[in-house]
Amino acid sequence: MNNKEQNSYNFSSVDLLIYIWKKRVILVIVGLIAGIASIIASLLITPMYKASVVMFPVTDATISKSLLAANYQGRQGVYGFGEEEQAEQLLQVLNSVPIRERIIETYDLMEHYEIDSASKYPQTELIETYRSNINFKLTEFMSVEISVMDKDPQYAADIANDISDLVDTVYSNMKKQRSIRAFKLVEEEYLDAEANLKMLQDSVYKLTAHLKFKEGSQSGEDLILELVKTDPENGATYISLINKMQHIIPRVAEMRLRYQEARLETEQDLPYKFIVERAFPPEKKAYPNKSLIVIVSTFSSLLLALIVLIVIDNIRKRISSEAVS
Repeated sequence: MNNKEQNSYNFSSVDLLIYIWKKRVILVIVGLIAGIASIIASLLITPMYKASVVMFPVTDATISKSLLAANYQGRQGVYGFGEEEQAEQLLQVLNSVPIRERIIETYDLMEHYEIDSASKYPQTELIETYRSNINFKLTEFMSVEISVMDKDPQYAADIANDISDLVDTVYSNMKKQRSIRAFKLVEEEYLDAEANLKMLQDSVYKLTAHLKFKEGSQSGEDLILELVKTDPENGATYISLINKMQHIIPRVAEMRLRYQEARLETEQDLPYKFIVERAFPPEKKAYPNKSLIVIVSTFSSLLLALIVLIVIDNIRKRISSEAVS
């Protein structure tokens, strides 16, 4: 920047300061009016209080595999913290319609938010107000924060805590719909396999019931030999039944484990989140910040007034110069 440009810049700055000084009376009046008006406006704004709940999602490991499966290879057990995927799922549940409807009904938010039910779009207005006052966000630590703004500090805390409690209810309802159906299918297979095994065991007992044990111990092979010797036809049947049992017993054991896992999934009542901090009624309001409102409003009014004065003076100068010419 050369000296000419430097001097021009300084001259313009000094010119502006001189101009402001000349218009100081008008600007002071505008500032006073704006300051008083902003103070009055801030006093008319309904104060809002903010209450928050912070929670972590649990891992997606199933309780049945964590507790029953001997060779479970999951990275975390059922008591571990969830990761980003589980946190995103938790956010989806918090934003779900069942939670919103339950909170709206429990706290009669239509009346609490002073929404006219006879208006043109009362439900739309209710949902928009709900979403503006109740927010959910993912923190940098992969926890989920529930924030509730309300004119009543106790309402703000109660709503935040109730939403966090409803998470388990919604999760359970969604998962139980699937787990109960899965349990019914596994139970049917398991009972059918057990019935087949019981039928084979009964058939074997009937074939060997008439055999008498000799003095001392008698092995299964001795029983087979005796049965084949005394009754070749039934001996062959016995061998066939034993072979079938040897194939079905491992399947029954496997189905029993699956049955236990499925039943445990339908009966589990573990929480789906870890609450780090529950909400409490705030003592200080979160909104509005009166001092900030006054400062911003006053400064904006002064800036606007200065721009208007400059524009008016420039117009007057141009009109005067055109009149002279």
